[in-house]
Amino acid sequence: MSFKVAFIGAGSIGFTRGLLRDLLAVPEFNNIEIAFCDINQHNLDMVTELCQRDIRENGLNIQIQPTTDRREALKDAKYVLCTIRVGGLEAFATDVDIPLKYGVDQCVGDTLCAGGIMYGQRGIAEMLDICKDIREQSAPDVLLLNYSNPMAMLTWACNKYGGVRTIGLCHGVQHGHHQIAEAFGLKMNEVDIVCAGINHQTWYIKASHEGKDLTGDLLEAFEKHPEYSRTEKVRIDMLRRFGYYSTESNGHLSEYVPWYRKRPEEIKDWIDLDSWINGETGGYLRVCTEGRNWFETDFPNWMKDEPMQFAPEKRGGEHGSYIIEGLETGRVYRGHFNTVNNGVISNLPDDAIIEAPGYVDRNGISMPHVGDLPLGPAAVCNVSISVQRLAVEAAVHGDDKLLRQAFMMDPLVGAVCNPKEIWQMVDEMLVAQAEWLPQYGDAIAAAEARLAAGNLIPTKEYEGAARLKVKTVEEMQKDRDAANKNAGESDKGKDREKVQQ
Repeated sequence: MSFKVAFIGAGSIGFTRGLLRDLLAVPEFNNIEIAFCDINQHNLDMVTELCQRDIRENGLNIQIQPTTDRREALKDAKYVLCTIRVGGLEAFATDVDIPLKYGVDQCVGDTLCAGGIMYGQRGIAEMLDICKDIREQSAPDVLLLNYSNPMAMLTWACNKYGGVRTIGLCHGVQHGHHQIAEAFGLKMNEVDIVCAGINHQTWYIKASHEGKDLTGDLLEAFEKHPEYSRTEKVRIDMLRRFGYYSTESNGHLSEYVPWYRKRPEEIKDWIDLDSWINGETGGYLRVCTEGRNWFETDFPNWMKDEPMQFAPEKRGGEHGSYIIEGLETGRVYRGHFNTVNNGVISNLPDDAIIEAPGYVDRNGISMPHVGDLPLGPAAVCNVSISVQRLAVEAAVHGDDKLLRQAFMMDPLVGAVCNPKEIWQMVDEMLVAQAEWLPQYGDAIAAAEARLAAGNLIPTKEYEGAARLKVKTVEEMQKDRDAANKNAGESDKGKDREKVQQ
């Protein structure tokens, strides 16, 4: 069979290479068309060269079509995989550094909180342009598989305003599933789960082994685990107080709620610095910066390393290739997908993007009815959904009043800042990110005028409660294996290999 798959944002080495391997591990897909698109010609060239080598060494004749012309890449595509990061690391740095001046200490800043909201403003404007090109260039039944963050906001905008059928995909559920199994000394395929909520705040509302419900024993299992008791303190405390384990990492979860990062002197009580994802201030920005610098320097060695093998046993746990396989071959696949709720979770709003179990076969993607989430987890999700809705509408309409309201309603920003501080912080972020926010022209001009007028609220030079310095290439060269692992983590792909289905 033959069809076309377009990768938008293909310069994302970790995701692009892994997703391509997963896709081409399907025997029926040895004759499909592949297009890579990225705005950075240099990154595009490197990723294409590496992936084309993998294809050649696996004995396939597929020729990747690399281009910086998005419409060309999208022409006749049946599936579009999106991994964009609008503004790159330059914009990302302002997502982390400006809020720090106001005491808002983030680990990641790509889903909620100040950084996630602004990331959404940049991403939604671009995603709507991508959707326009998809509508005009791609196959009539095209499916957009979005891996870009903020997952819920971008997927919400694409479905409501983009006119393109969009599913959001993340590997957080698989990772937590692996942790639950490990906490009980079991293999992942020995533990059945029901997991539902919103992206990065999805809850394991049921975990069982051979018919025995393990949910009530989760707290004791995690508290006794020699690693997780140290690295997952926020998640364990949320489990202790809400009764259910959350999908997202310690660092992520700590910035979505108001309790764990609002007092600088308490932050280190809740995090672990062995890995950035456990709560390090600006941790994801650091590993992304290191990963970019390392890949630029070490690329010739990547070409000398063993190619990826396109084999079923080497396939990763990302949902994208399995969804395409199910739709094209009819093989049934069960995963967790981000879709418009429409009653799947009955006590979350219908218009929200929820993450819940779904099934795929040749008939399409089906989302079974989950019913009510437990009241506590539903309340946590509903707070975030309110922020997401405000942020989406702000981005679509260029409405800075709604944007400021999203900041005010954000749990961590609201716990740390008063309204005047929030207004000034938004002004600073709008001005700093002006080149990526075309919808905010008038608001940015007004913000510039206010900032130039003086009489500003004093801010502080604050590096955060737990910030580590960015390693130089020379420092990374001392341990190439660790540097390569770090480069993979810069696409948050650290757990793809060990969460096999």
